[in-house]
Amino acid sequence: MFIKLAAPTLLLAALIGPAAAADPLPDAIAAAGETIVLSVHAEGAQVYECKAGTDGKLAWAFREPIATLLSEGKTIGRHYAGPNWEHADGSAVAGKATGNAPGATAADIPWLKLDVTAHRGSGVLTPVTTVQRINTHGGKLDGVCDKAGEFRSAPYSAEYVFLKKG
Repeated sequence: MFIKLAAPTLLLAALIGPAAAADPLPDAIAAAGETIVLSVHAEGAQVYECKAGTDGKLAWAFREPIATLLSEGKTIGRHYAGPNWEHADGSAVAGKATGNAPGATAADIPWLKLDVTAHRGSGVLTPVTTVQRINTHGGKLDGVCDKAGEFRSAPYSAEYVFLKKG
C-alpha cells in the first residue's frame, strides 16, 4: 500500500518541485507572489535556420520550438512559435521572455521567465500571467552552418510552469 501511495506523491513532487522546492529559482526567472496553475513536462525540438549574421558569416539562428506538453504521460497540449502554449481544453497563451538563467550544462537551452501577452479560448490557461521554462535538457545546436536556408533541430525537454498573480 505504501508504494502505491508514494508513487503519485513523488510524481507530484517532481512536477511541482522546482517552484515549491527549498532551492529557489534564480532571481531572473522567479515569480514572487504567484501561484501555480499548471506544471507540465515538454518533449520536442528547438528548430534552427542557417542564416548570415550581422558580420556576414553563416550561423545557426533560433527559429521556433515544437513540443508536446505532457501530464502523467498523457498529451495535454502543444508548444510552438510565438511562443504559444495551447491546452487540449482550447485555452492558450502567448508570451514574451522577460528573464533568463543558464541551463545546467552548455548543451541546455536557458531557463526562462515569460510574461503572458495574449490569451485565447477559455480553460485552464485562462488565468495564467507568467510562464517559466525550467529543468531544460538539450535544445542547443552545435555544428557548422554552411548552407543558408538549411534547417536543423535539436531535441529538448523542459518543464513549463504556468502561474497566476495572487
